[in-house]
Amino acid sequence: MKIIDWYIIKNFLITFFFTLVLFAVIAVVIDISEKTDDFVKSGLSAYQIMSQYYYGFLPHILAMLFPLFVFIAVIFFTAKMAERTEVIAILASGTTYGRFLRPFMIGGLILAGVLWLANRYVIPKANEIRVNFQANVLDKNSSYNPLIGSRNNIYFKIDSFTYAGVNYYDTATKTGSNFFMQHIVSNKIDYNLRAETLRWDTLKRKWVLDNVIERWINGMTERVTMEPQKVMNFTFKPVDLKRDEYAKDKLVTTELDRFILLEEQRGTEGLNTLKVERYKRDATPASLLLLTFIGVVVASRKVRGGSGLHMAVGLITASIFILTDRFSTIFSTKGDLHPLLAAWLPNIIFTFVAYAFYRRTPK
Repeated sequence: MKIIDWYIIKNFLITFFFTLVLFAVIAVVIDISEKTDDFVKSGLSAYQIMSQYYYGFLPHILAMLFPLFVFIAVIFFTAKMAERTEVIAILASGTTYGRFLRPFMIGGLILAGVLWLANRYVIPKANEIRVNFQANVLDKNSSYNPLIGSRNNIYFKIDSFTYAGVNYYDTATKTGSNFFMQHIVSNKIDYNLRAETLRWDTLKRKWVLDNVIERWINGMTERVTMEPQKVMNFTFKPVDLKRDEYAKDKLVTTELDRFILLEEQRGTEGLNTLKVERYKRDATPASLLLLTFIGVVVASRKVRGGSGLHMAVGLITASIFILTDRFSTIFSTKGDLHPLLAAWLPNIIFTFVAYAFYRRTPK
């Protein structure tokens, strides 16, 4: 690492974080202006609104626009270097273009690592804060609230040999009625459990069954036990029993993997939405490196009129990238496009775009 490397990395990151803070302030101001009436009706203090909503809203909106911020920061800083003839001076000193790109890619790799970790652990927790506030405060009296409601006749698979079902489940109280579970080996039931009610104990983080009847079946013999209450440590959780359209956003990656596996065992349809979200948590950070590369090769050429042309080309490229990402997602969730391909398709296409820009840029 040389002085010029530290200079590029430092200014790249400073420009990025300045852009991030600027857009964060704008996003909060716009959101407050849209929800002022709802905040007033809620009766909450400014601190409560900030801690119960904006602590979740800010990471969500910034993560969504993170790649765009990186792209803008790269183009803006590189265009300024080109305008001050710094790029020409670096290349004229004998530095190869690949060597010139190295500090930019290191900065992009740092930001990609930050986004990768945030997508896996931080953003899901932030989404949980945001969505819960949305459901309990902003949409409390709305006719449509995706987090509060009930489901009837739920059937699912606990493991390879165990099946369960609930006749009625209330997502708000996390209680269900007429729960059953049965273990099947060689197409024969050897264990059956039935309970009048099923409820989630938030302290123990376990299920509590009331009025339980258990049967062990061995050929022509059967053993029956009855208990007024039984605590069970099932593998499924309350989130697995409610139809929450925001579940994919609120689950950390390990929980999302488990949820997808459970839904596959149940034979649930429409799993591409969950899978695309899972694969995008890896594909989006990778796109930062691609956008960083494109930003440098687009903006490193010195042109008349300053950085305006660079910004215009950059914004058009970013818009096409976002459209490609949206289309691939829709083709997967509404069609037959494989979710892994849908998540990585924009990166694959723009790898060729990056190579085309690279071939055309002066070196």
